[in-house]
Amino acid sequence: MEKGIMSLEAKFRQHKCCVILPTFNNEASLASVIDDVLSYTDQIIIIDDGSTDATSSILASYPDLEIIRFPGNKGKGYALRKAFIRARENGYKYGISMDTDGQHFASDLEAFIEAMEADPETIMVGARNMEDAGAPGKSNFGFKFSNFWYTITTGIKLPDTQCGFRLYPLDRLKNIKFVSRRFEFEVEVIVRAAWRKIPVKAVPVRVFYPPEEERVSHFRPFIDSFRISILNTVLVVLALLFFRPYLFFSNMTWKKFKALIRKELFNPEESNRVKVASVMLGAFMGVAPVWGWQMAIALGFAIAFKLNKILTLAVSNISIPPMIPLILYLSYITGGIVLGKGAGIQFDKGITYEFVTENLFQYVLGSLIFGVILALVLGFITYIVLLLFRKPVAGGPGHQSGGN
Repeated sequence: MEKGIMSLEAKFRQHKCCVILPTFNNEASLASVIDDVLSYTDQIIIIDDGSTDATSSILASYPDLEIIRFPGNKGKGYALRKAFIRARENGYKYGISMDTDGQHFASDLEAFIEAMEADPETIMVGARNMEDAGAPGKSNFGFKFSNFWYTITTGIKLPDTQCGFRLYPLDRLKNIKFVSRRFEFEVEVIVRAAWRKIPVKAVPVRVFYPPEEERVSHFRPFIDSFRISILNTVLVVLALLFFRPYLFFSNMTWKKFKALIRKELFNPEESNRVKVASVMLGAFMGVAPVWGWQMAIALGFAIAFKLNKILTLAVSNISIPPMIPLILYLSYITGGIVLGKGAGIQFDKGITYEFVTENLFQYVLGSLIFGVILALVLGFITYIVLLLFRKPVAGGPGHQSGGN
């Protein structure tokens, strides 16, 4: 046993890994948590987040450990952010955060080190078995709620997004700007990391919930839940408008794109009607004068009408930067033709603010009409392609399956 402990201690030094312990008024469990961690490593950073109990005197018993003290309570997120900076200054490459309320087991540190050795660039998040641990009902609800929104904002299914027992590759986080300071930081950090293409994976851990009368929690149900809800709302909007489409298309090569379109276009589980409607919706939204919201709105309609979401998003992406000037120009001249102003733009006066305001209606009207025309053209082409190249679905030539 002693040999195993020494081996893990050596690994902490070899990998330049420290344990980060943010604490606030946890006098009943703090010393036992520190002692348990010291059984495996003395590379510890403790953040006293403005405690008003006996924390200060307890920490005085550990003069050889790195201790950061705040004069007032700043919040767990702020404490972790400052600990990351201090850890990097001390030469650490990894930081494992643990709560000091006694819920986590220091023996699980080995699981994090092993996971890190297998995937050194990955954030490892502890995955608790909430039912076996006897978690209170409100914790189970928040646990599932947070997991749901994390999947919406990142596309990643993580079994536990709220566990504070985590391993962070510190260098990969140093250029990310965070805004949250309290409990919601633990959601923000893994969402923003995923958006930066930093892998996030789960590590099974044990958790201990003491009897209700002995539990010490600084989570404020109303205020902190409200803050987390606001953060989730902002992250979902950012995800739908930018990061989810960006992550999807940034990993897309031309070869992958063709393979994806071929798969979605000729998928036998969908009818030709669904595929044509999906292409038409994507084409119209790619031209519609709702810049910045095009793909989000297109996705919403695709979900509402049970269309092919991948086809809709792929086609709506025609409004990529190289195509934007052409789309704007064609929309404008379409409006000019409809309003009887003719085709073309008088460039001799330049594109001024007055020019834009005077011709805004022409552009908006033209973009809507041009979007309808483009949708009809691409829809017709899609229908012809499907008739010519799509294999008949099971049930005979006339069989049409349902939508998504």
